[in-house]
Amino acid sequence: MSGVLEGQVAWVTGGGSGIGLAGAVDLAKAGARVVISGRDAAKLDAAIAEAESRGAPAGSITARPLDVADAKAVNAVAAAIQAELGRVDILVNSAGLNYPKRYWCDTDAETFADVVGINLNGATYCTLAVVMGMRARGQGTVINVASFAGFHYEYMTGPAYTASKAAMMALTHSFNIEECVNGLRATSLCPGEVATPILKKRPVQPTEADKARMLQEADLGRTIRFIAEAPAHVCVNELVISPVWNRTYVQDQPLVRKKPAA
Repeated sequence: MSGVLEGQVAWVTGGGSGIGLAGAVDLAKAGARVVISGRDAAKLDAAIAEAESRGAPAGSITARPLDVADAKAVNAVAAAIQAELGRVDILVNSAGLNYPKRYWCDTDAETFADVVGINLNGATYCTLAVVMGMRARGQGTVINVASFAGFHYEYMTGPAYTASKAAMMALTHSFNIEECVNGLRATSLCPGEVATPILKKRPVQPTEADKARMLQEADLGRTIRFIAEAPAHVCVNELVISPVWNRTYVQDQPLVRKKPAA
């Protein structure tokens, strides 16, 4: 039985691990031909094997190494994908990073520029590289993996990450304002804490108990698939998803709370 996305081509940046890899797996399961990109070629090869162990059909995912902060490299990879597979129907901008040295008191211009260069500029470059092909076909989906931090400002993520993710949300809405008349759509996907490898970049890493309460990679894979599988006339402008135990909220509450009466 063919999947809903049969015949479509998806390009997933940040596809070597975490949310990007989870999205690639679910898009492949839905029938899409998926290309994953990331800076580490060996990591991408391992990711393809991992994806197939998670149920992605053999051969449904291939890799194109890429640093999304390099606009020329982005254009070259986008051109190669479209030359080989004929199109890009779904773009998932999931490449992102943050650093332990993230707060105003200890960050610097180089660190700030690196975060913005990957998180925001990279998403912009990739979208620019595929939008004309989407427009020519009159259909296309862009999924920008922003963050709960861009939706609900918080201390934990620091200024560069927060600003880049808030800007990704603005980028998404700008895309919809202009491209809706051409049949294109974009979603700003804003997840709360997800148990992914990026947590290792935090100044204080969460405990295993905290990670177990977070969203899991598979939760975001299913969410990305849901957005991509929506009928062509449907635009999910913004999707905010968070764990029930939301530390952004909990940290602002008293440490001891009485349970409500039954």
